[in-house]
Amino acid sequence: MPFDPQTLSYNDAGLIPCIAQEDATGEVLMMAWMNAEAVARTLETGRVTYWSRSRASFWVKGETSGHVQELVELRVDCDSDCLLALVRQTGPACHTGRRSCFYTAVRDGEPVEIAAPVA
Repeated sequence: MPFDPQTLSYNDAGLIPCIAQEDATGEVLMMAWMNAEAVARTLETGRVTYWSRSRASFWVKGETSGHVQELVELRVDCDSDCLLALVRQTGPACHTGRRSCFYTAVRDGEPVEIAAPVA
């Protein structure tokens, strides 16, 4: 029986968080939102598709930048309210040009930039 995105637990805005993780290394790349149609499109095409809250529209990761996320596997957490997309990332995942959006650490109570943009 095929997976039905409607079985997921979405928030009041109809969205679910999706964490993108590099399949080969386990590196956490980013978090973005999906709605049921974005989940369905991702599973149908193999290209990770998110829902942009600011633009109120779909965006296929890498569609304009070329920094594509190819879906390897989509995982659902135990409460069905969060997704993990194992991906093959081409280029940086972050819009700042960094490999990961998680480039700031808090050390001794201070923010520290731990990754520079990819050249």
